[in-house]
Amino acid sequence: MSIRKYAPRVLAVVLSMTIICSVIGFAAYTAGAEKSSVQKPSANASEGDTTTSSSSGKLTKEETVYVIADAKGEAKKVIVSDWVKNPEKLDSIDDKSDLKDIKNLKGKETYELDKDNMLVWDAKGKDIYYQGTSENDVPVDLSVSYELDGRAVSPENLAGKSGRLTMRFDYKNNKYETAVINGKEEKIYVPFVMLTGMLLDNDKFSNVEVSNGKVINDGSHTIVAGFALPGMNESLGLDTDEFDIPSSVEITADVKDFELTTTLTLATNDVFNDIDTDKLDEKFDELNDKLNKLTEATDKLIDGSSQLYKGIHTLLKKSDTLVEGVKSLAAGAKKLSGGVSDLDAGAGKLEKGTKKLNKGAKGLSDGAVSLDGGVSELENGINQLSTGLSTLSSNSENLRDGAKKVFNSLLSTADSQLKAAGLEVEKLTIENYSEILAGVQSSLSEENVRALAYNKALETVTATVKSSEAIIKSQVEAAVKEQVLTGVLAKIGLELTAEQYNAAAAAGQIDAETQAKINGAIEQQMASDQIKATIATKVEETINNLVTENMKSSEVTSQIEEAVKSAASGAGAITELKTQLDSYNQFYQGVVSYTSGVDSASSGSTKLVAGSGQLKSGSSQLAKGSKALKKGTKTLKNGVVELKKGTSQLKSGSIALVEGAEKLVTGTGALIGGVKQLDAGALKLSDGLKQYKKEGVQKLVDAVNGDAKLLLDRFKAITKASRDYKSFTGLGDGMDGKVEFIYKTDSIQEASDKKSDDE
Repeated sequence: MSIRKYAPRVLAVVLSMTIICSVIGFAAYTAGAEKSSVQKPSANASEGDTTTSSSSGKLTKEETVYVIADAKGEAKKVIVSDWVKNPEKLDSIDDKSDLKDIKNLKGKETYELDKDNMLVWDAKGKDIYYQGTSENDVPVDLSVSYELDGRAVSPENLAGKSGRLTMRFDYKNNKYETAVINGKEEKIYVPFVMLTGMLLDNDKFSNVEVSNGKVINDGSHTIVAGFALPGMNESLGLDTDEFDIPSSVEITADVKDFELTTTLTLATNDVFNDIDTDKLDEKFDELNDKLNKLTEATDKLIDGSSQLYKGIHTLLKKSDTLVEGVKSLAAGAKKLSGGVSDLDAGAGKLEKGTKKLNKGAKGLSDGAVSLDGGVSELENGINQLSTGLSTLSSNSENLRDGAKKVFNSLLSTADSQLKAAGLEVEKLTIENYSEILAGVQSSLSEENVRALAYNKALETVTATVKSSEAIIKSQVEAAVKEQVLTGVLAKIGLELTAEQYNAAAAAGQIDAETQAKINGAIEQQMASDQIKATIATKVEETINNLVTENMKSSEVTSQIEEAVKSAASGAGAITELKTQLDSYNQFYQGVVSYTSGVDSASSGSTKLVAGSGQLKSGSSQLAKGSKALKKGTKTLKNGVVELKKGTSQLKSGSIALVEGAEKLVTGTGALIGGVKQLDAGALKLSDGLKQYKKEGVQKLVDAVNGDAKLLLDRFKAITKASRDYKSFTGLGDGMDGKVEFIYKTDSIQEASDKKSDDE
């Protein structure tokens, strides 16, 4: 039976007891926290005491990081309150911080930035309390999702609804160190304990349950507190099929006219900072000592059984002279039989344990093979993405050249118009058109200018509108597609507008199968000849209407009249021409920026392909290793079966020994036959004890020196990672620190309630 199977459970019990105690306190804090201000200093500091000493005897910074999040858990703002403890009453404190908008919360002490961007506080012997905002990423990401009656729902659509509610808080730990465990580099995550709490109105919530945590009902309100340790499974290297330390909290309840004021989540690694791993080493050494004594005792038992066999063999030769000693032998044989029965029972339990271990190893092997297959599919998908981006990138130059050709075509048209007006100017280019047109002057009669101005306006408007034909077509297709989507949603019974559906799909609230079904129905209708004809007709109508509307617009008519009034100089027409060219130049520069972005994305996808190859290599190694483990557990199982057979034989031999000894007591005539049976049983006892040492004791010693030692090394690395993480915004040289995070989510209420709250 593997020590590894039970060691994480023992560890989990210790952690759970610590966390449950913390949960009760945090739940009480939660009950009133929703009305507190996150901009106050730490509750540990009294208003009148600004010189509180640190127990460490040196400068210490305690940080409280307030993460203001929306109802889905996404951070909107991060506010940090810092308390710098000054036990030595220094006049000046050098502090490191990357906060913005820093302000002193409790005093009038000021600071200056030195050449190294350190905050130099004029402390005058006092503690410093200050606050600011941070743009740093928090170490643990929070994500909150909601389901009502088994269907995903967004927070804004949940207010006022009734049904069976499921709220899920998922935590992603992004902060880790690397440590060498058993000769291999492993990720060891900073062990943040996530404590999520909320206060629920019993008029709106009933039958409240939490996946891992505690629910307290005071008659009018229900306090819910749940905990998780994201990254702990990975840090301990545990098989989640055997033991899964939670990385999420799920709360279920029956709700009526749902509303939620807020939720609060505390993230802290302080639980692990005071664990003395040296004492764990001492306990492990005690276990080793006891196993060594067990090994020594087994060796002595084997030696004794060998001597017993030799003695019984001598007895067989001289049995006629040892009749008087048989009575003593019978009494000893009964005791031996009892011990052998206990040994046989223990071997039976060991056999059952190895069967379970073999079954678990098989499950691990099957899962590793499935994982390897999934990684292969992921690798293929990444390769396809990279190929697609490469193709798109290869067209970037053609797109830039095409836009440039259109620009040059517009400039060529402008050259022709100027030439037609009798103006001889330098050929217009992208680089010089602005300067040349600014200096052009022309002289035209009123009749010619009016006709020319109108024709040029019509030509320009038509060309401008038609240059946007692709955009117009895209807009028309989008409008038609939205109508088709609305019809499809109504047909399948989804009471959502097209805008609501797209928002829900983007948030991951519509399952992939439903999206695929809806997209298929849309694509089928969009591909029909009727829809295509409708789009073509609407595009043509839109172009004609835009040309007509633009020609009738006050802008165009005023430009024509202005051209007539300015016939002597023609400055109006030239100005309009330059405006149009500037407009296209803006579009052209946008094309250049877009193609540059595509090229960068293509380059990044190439690196992603290389990374997926490394992932595939790792999953293949995992599959091979799990197969080897499966084979090894099967060998262990077979060995334990043989051990059980040996102990059964040993038990039978001991019974025969007792019976033989009793026969010797009752009659010397049967002495010779009984001694012969005793001789055979003693031989089996000696062989069975040797097998017991090999298959039982030795494997137990190997397990302790292997699995348990490895788990202890990982746990020590976890406590080190915890002690190393002391600050979110930075520490000055020689300064100690500790930090905790409080996540506060937005309320979920109906619009009328929110309005009244705001008022």
